[in-house]
Amino acid sequence: MIPQTEFTRTLGIEVPLICGAMYPCSNPELVAAVSEAGGIGIVQPLSLTYVHGYDFRAGLKYIRSLTQKPVGVNLIIEQSSRKYIERVREWLEISLEEQVSFFVTALGNPRWVVERTRPAGVTVYHDVTSRKWAEKALDGGVDGFICVNNRAGGHAGDLSPRQLLDEIAPLGKPLVCAGGIGSPDEFAEAIASGYVAVQLGTRFIATAECTAHADYKAAIVQAGEQDIVLSEKISGVPVSIIKTPYIERVGTKAGPLARWLLRWHKTKHWMRTFYSLQSIWKLKRASMQGLTYKDIFQAGKSVAGIESVQTVAEIVAACAGALSGSSGKDSGATVHHEL
Repeated sequence: MIPQTEFTRTLGIEVPLICGAMYPCSNPELVAAVSEAGGIGIVQPLSLTYVHGYDFRAGLKYIRSLTQKPVGVNLIIEQSSRKYIERVREWLEISLEEQVSFFVTALGNPRWVVERTRPAGVTVYHDVTSRKWAEKALDGGVDGFICVNNRAGGHAGDLSPRQLLDEIAPLGKPLVCAGGIGSPDEFAEAIASGYVAVQLGTRFIATAECTAHADYKAAIVQAGEQDIVLSEKISGVPVSIIKTPYIERVGTKAGPLARWLLRWHKTKHWMRTFYSLQSIWKLKRASMQGLTYKDIFQAGKSVAGIESVQTVAEIVAACAGALSGSSGKDSGATVHHEL
């Protein structure tokens, strides 16, 4: 029997495992497959609409046709522009109408999301990289935290999984470990240490259900920890990616002018927007069409534990098996291990 955690009990799922929202890799079939296997898949709206070409509501309905089990939606709530935040609010309303019961917010103040969704009994977790951001989100009324550590892909944090657990656990909210988990044993160790769930991203890219290009999946399987580098050229802040020949050629550091613009409040947003607009296109092309193009493959240090492309069902079953083998008791009584 799979030990239950506060997270699985709240969401009504079997395995405390999240497929993190990924641009551009969160295709509907991947999201649905994770939920159907017993975890929970998270919809990334830009990935669903811009990359995979679905009207947002139609995409949610398609996912519902593949699984009746719970799915979540990721909302990046940074106030970057009025037009963007209006789109986020529209995604939120559609999600509620389609009976989505779990949201993961990132950046910005989640208070308005919590206030809008609380009457519907929705659960809201917020991405955090330190206690400072967790305290701000706690003031906004969130139910828990996705603790993004220094082993994560994409926008990684600065702290280790253990440091984040020690810093944020005293706030009294359930915590999810996000970053660096590539094997079933690592998954079970994270739960045993005190996390109520684990979020995987990179591991789920290297699956049969993910529509990312075979070159991307092969790069993940072949990479080791030493191949994960931080680039400032994706969004203006360090992003974890695989060191490919293209990355070696163009480098990972922002140029002198970009660094200067990123220093100042009035120009920082403009420079990050410039980087992001370029990267949205490049990430989409690399994910869908492989090494023929300017390949930027986001990935975390969990690549060290990924040895092959598997099905989602195999990955979720292996994690559930490792968790069942680690303890026959509720996760609150498991033995604690260092990550």
